[in-house]
Amino acid sequence: MCIRDRLIVLLIAIAAAVALRFTVLKPEGVTVRTARVERGVVEETITNTRAGTVKVRLRASLSPQMGGLVIELPHREGSRVVAGDLLLRLDDRAQMANLEMARRDVVSARARADEACLAAKLAEKELARVTALHGEGIASEQLLDTLDTERDRSLAACAAAEAAIELALARVAAAQVQLDFTEVRAPFAGTVAELTTEVGEWITPAPPGVPIPPVVDLLDPGSLYISAPIDEVDAERVRVGQAARATIDSRPDESYAARVSRVAPYVLDELEQNRTVEIEVEFADAAEGKGILAGTSADVEVILDRREDTLRIPSSSVAEGGKVLVVEDGVLVEVVVEVGLENWQVAEVLSGLEEGEVVVTSRHSTDIRPGARVQEE
Repeated sequence: MCIRDRLIVLLIAIAAAVALRFTVLKPEGVTVRTARVERGVVEETITNTRAGTVKVRLRASLSPQMGGLVIELPHREGSRVVAGDLLLRLDDRAQMANLEMARRDVVSARARADEACLAAKLAEKELARVTALHGEGIASEQLLDTLDTERDRSLAACAAAEAAIELALARVAAAQVQLDFTEVRAPFAGTVAELTTEVGEWITPAPPGVPIPPVVDLLDPGSLYISAPIDEVDAERVRVGQAARATIDSRPDESYAARVSRVAPYVLDELEQNRTVEIEVEFADAAEGKGILAGTSADVEVILDRREDTLRIPSSSVAEGGKVLVVEDGVLVEVVVEVGLENWQVAEVLSGLEEGEVVVTSRHSTDIRPGARVQEE
């Protein structure tokens, strides 16, 4: 074979190798996760640093004001009650007896007052009759003085008897208070969350100044709110009335519109490396929180600002310095973008990208770099 023929064969082989290189043997490139630049909503938010807690505004741990034997528990755990409903009654026989005696004392005092005041009226009439006779010279001056004194004494006895009625009525009121101490009634409408006593058990009285341990836990499920800690550096950016969004751990697929109702005026420094400020948010629609249990863990996002219909990309796409990798004809090209509002999910693009462009959302490998050939997942 001549040299010319050999060169032709070599050229054909090279051409075949090049064709294979860019067809059958063409490298597939690095697999990357991507997302398109799109229009949508972008919010600047602040989130809690640790899990928040669902709480209730109205919650009371109730106990009777005196010790005694439990004889009635009309409502069990989980029962709905209205304000004023009886929750617990102690043995009240002694208090009822004292109240009955006090009421009878009132009857007796009124009878004595009637007697004394009738005597005072009679003395008044007798004094008037003798005064008339004294004017005619029939009755003596001494008799007149005696009857005048008797009239005054009778009037004083009448006044004392009427005062005794008031005292007896006060004893009735005091006996009624002692009777009321044997009952625990609902201070507001709510649900009985817990009972720590039972009918037939004895509630031990406590020393003066020491409260009796609670026996009934009452809460109002309609007064739910969420308490959550935020980092101290974000505290000055949060204001009462700002919109927020809440998610409940027991309902991971749902979110709830909320509003900031309180920002604590101090920093919690129990952990010096994680100083926080406690905030409270309430559901925008209280009905949406129906069925959520107090004590459930929750997360809160406070919405500081919001942009509608703006260009956005996943926040994970933006590297330090605003650098973003764009996929162009299967090759990565690095561009620098100007970022506006951002949160942990998406970032607003003010310049550097156009709608519809494809950006890399994860740089999990050193092979993902400008100039690399890639293929999308």
